[in-house]
Amino acid sequence: MHKIDLSDGAVLERGCVYIVKLQERLHLPAGISAMANPKSSTGRLDIFTRLITDGAREFESVADGYEGPLYAEISPRTFSVLVRAGSRLSQLRLRRGISAPSDLLMESLQSTVGLVHGAERTDIRDGVALSVNLEPDVKSGMIGWRARKHAGLIDIDSPASQPVDAFWERVTPSDLTVGGLVLNPDEFYILASREFVTVPKDHAAEMRAYDTRVGEFRAHYAGFFDPGFGMAELGAEGTRAVLEVRSHDVPFLIEQGQTVCRLVYEPMVSVPATLYGAGGSNYQSQGLRLAKHFIQD
Repeated sequence: MHKIDLSDGAVLERGCVYIVKLQERLHLPAGISAMANPKSSTGRLDIFTRLITDGAREFESVADGYEGPLYAEISPRTFSVLVRAGSRLSQLRLRRGISAPSDLLMESLQSTVGLVHGAERTDIRDGVALSVNLEPDVKSGMIGWRARKHAGLIDIDSPASQPVDAFWERVTPSDLTVGGLVLNPDEFYILASREFVTVPKDHAAEMRAYDTRVGEFRAHYAGFFDPGFGMAELGAEGTRAVLEVRSHDVPFLIEQGQTVCRLVYEPMVSVPATLYGAGGSNYQSQGLRLAKHFIQD
């Protein structure tokens, strides 16, 4: 409805939708396509971000050989955020050839490497199933976090700048009802998977953000898991996937061990020079970890 100058910073208000032209352009060779997702910290702030290209038929996908500008649709859902020219909200993954995820490949990796562990059985069908954990954390006694509806402003470029309690409420066993946890509409939760996740160094994984077959809720915004995530050799044994959960329109009862999303693994062209977490990371060995903008132990 009107233009906003981001040069010196501007507030993107919760509940509003913005279209921003990005500083980057793409010139992809033939045979190279791309897929975008919000960055991990973007998703954990409940900022709905989708990449747009000229002539695109769908969000987040960049066609083979695309040449042209990039745009982002940005909609803060829970917290208003301060952004400026150069702020980074999304990430891009390049793909050579046609994506052909294979359940047989994932079953082989599960038996040889162990993609996930911690559940009674592993369901691999159009990806590796992840389920929700509603058992309290041994140290904190928490099940998850629920975002406060009326909180302050978050500077997207200022890590470790906000007190946790001003923005989040703790979800504990007292919040459970008979059968599980009721997700209230228009409320945002940070939960964790029951399974511990590993991504081999020669593979990457993508979490399917929303699938109506598992329920009318969204379980993840940032869908990329990099090579090395959760690898014991990198000191990250026992890393859960963080679930950014929002119910759609109606209350939804989620139960312990209920499947909420699926991880799809694909081979890399080559092993990266630097694996995830090798040079330090906010989310390797994570539990119920919030976005890096909050002051956490």
